[in-house]
Amino acid sequence: MQARKKRRLYLVLTCGLCLCAATGLMLAAFSSTLTYFLSPRQVLAKDPAPGVDFRLGGIVQVGTVNTKIAAGSDAPTTSFRVTDGQASVPVTFTGVLPDLFREGQGVVAIGAMTANGTFAASDVLAKHGSDYMPKDVEQALKQAGKWNPIYGPPPAASSWNTMQVKSTSS
Repeated sequence: MQARKKRRLYLVLTCGLCLCAATGLMLAAFSSTLTYFLSPRQVLAKDPAPGVDFRLGGIVQVGTVNTKIAAGSDAPTTSFRVTDGQASVPVTFTGVLPDLFREGQGVVAIGAMTANGTFAASDVLAKHGSDYMPKDVEQALKQAGKWNPIYGPPPAASSWNTMQVKSTSS
């Protein structure tokens, strides 16, 4: 009788260890594929390590878009700045940008910081509808005090430096 109880205990312990190992492996694989969202202000505050992928979201700063095609290359390289109204981060992207990409529009770039402090985007996602703004970009604008939805649509990016933050108190 004692041998059966010991055998059952060993079986339960082995199953528990296997379950814990499988859970640990799943969590490790899941966390290595996460891509975090940061606004330009958070990028400057946290200073992410070069090569660590994350999503950078904000508005394409007016007057900063510059596209060049290098000799011997088929793909254009575009440099621009992404801003949340309080800070901006320089971005470079090699490839064809989405049709809706333009200055003053919401954008989410996926990539990593380089050693020289530029965000190297591997993918750029642009606003795709007349009233759409990525939730992360919307939150960053609200936290920066640059937009409160009770006052209507987000302000044009060109007005951020001169606008006054409206108070919600009556």
